[in-house]
Amino acid sequence: MLTIYVYVLDTLADWELGYVTAELHSGRFFKKDAQPVFLKTVSCSKDPIHTMGGLTIVPDCLIDDIAVSKTSVLLLPGANTWNDPKHGAIIKKASEFLSLGATVGAICGATATLASSGLLDQRSHTSNGPGFLEMFAPGYKGQGFYMDKPSVADNNLITASCTGALLWAKQIIEYLGVFQSNTLESWYDYFSTGEPKHFFALMQTLPSGNENNPPLS
Repeated sequence: MLTIYVYVLDTLADWELGYVTAELHSGRFFKKDAQPVFLKTVSCSKDPIHTMGGLTIVPDCLIDDIAVSKTSVLLLPGANTWNDPKHGAIIKKASEFLSLGATVGAICGATATLASSGLLDQRSHTSNGPGFLEMFAPGYKGQGFYMDKPSVADNNLITASCTGALLWAKQIIEYLGVFQSNTLESWYDYFSTGEPKHFFALMQTLPSGNENNPPLS
């Protein structure tokens, strides 16, 4: 079983998590032999958090409750509140994930927090454009590994810009291996272009007998 821990904090950027959490939680396009996925929201306290879009989320668990293993995934969304020192604990946990070979996905402002902690110094990565990390991540030394792309996968570390949520989701799903490759390509083509032909191609790739299969919402 894969356990997906989604870190939630005030001003969380709602749109950045939508694609990846919807697909991993619903399993609607999973291949037949995909591992079961269990998704949990996690934070530094059980207090409700309020997203940038005005939604209220009550965390399922605390940072200390995270079980770090190779079948665990940590997703770190963007937010305007990453500079609060209380979030240092989740960055330490992210370091544990990476050291063990577990998957970490970080997008937008979360990449700056990883960069400030030195976790991007020796790994291929991206963020919100050239110069962003130099501006917002004191001590950042990973310029030689920066790639100016919407999302970059470096094995178990997957980073993205604030506009790269769809590609970030694709790369996370691909790394976890829960979609057939042709399903993933058709899924990405459909959501990136909106062309009906890709929807029908997507439907043709789905295994029969998956009770989670669409219609799309």
